[in-house]
Amino acid sequence: MHTPVHILVIEDEAVLAMTLSDKLEAEGYTVVGVANNGAKALSLFMANPVDLILTDIQIKGPWDGIETVHQLMQQRPVPVIYLTAYADNETVGRAKQTYPAAYLSKPFDISSLRLAIDLAIHNFVQRNSPDVAPADMATTTSPTERDLVRDPILLVNDQLFLKQGYQFVKVNLADIVLLEADNIYTTFVTQVRKYALRLPLTSVLEKMPAKRFVRIHRSFAVNVSQVDTFSDHEVTLGKHSVPMSKNFKDEFIHRLRAS
Repeated sequence: MHTPVHILVIEDEAVLAMTLSDKLEAEGYTVVGVANNGAKALSLFMANPVDLILTDIQIKGPWDGIETVHQLMQQRPVPVIYLTAYADNETVGRAKQTYPAAYLSKPFDISSLRLAIDLAIHNFVQRNSPDVAPADMATTTSPTERDLVRDPILLVNDQLFLKQGYQFVKVNLADIVLLEADNIYTTFVTQVRKYALRLPLTSVLEKMPAKRFVRIHRSFAVNVSQVDTFSDHEVTLGKHSVPMSKNFKDEFIHRLRAS
């Protein structure tokens, strides 16, 4: 099943923090907590699953937002969006050293924030890919339509972020039972729900870990760990039964043995 993107908000203006949290929750994200200083942010970060950090640069306490991010990144890497009303060269230079995914100047609207979150997830995936150099910080004060993430599927460790409407939803790879092709669309089928993307099955499989998913038919690929039974012509995965073509059978057996 999918879980919402979990966001940690670091903001010392109480009214703004509350408003921001309400907007994020209304957009379908989960706010794991709000911190007004670095120490509290670190405590919340250690105690909760966090997929993304939204932080003001100017906050209370001995750590500003940039130093707080440094401290959090020593625990585990996650994408960061800086929120600030101040954008002097020295501050921007310090912020760049933490490789933030986006930089949003106050005041901002919900559409700009939505785009920034898309960018943050996308740039984080790009920066952590072995084939891509670290992403530099955006120099514009707010994201625009040309910045909208166009790749609808992003792989982060054992999870996928799938673009559904205007936001990404997180789906565990282990929960995906099978992939079903329908012309230029591919449906990700889990035990509890389905997610459709406007992307051909061949393109989807190029983005998926080969050790987990194998094509068994022109219209189907399966998660090998979910296979219950199979015959020369059919594969069963829980309540789902899908056809298997003889052209794909050898590769299916090979992947099954290797899993």
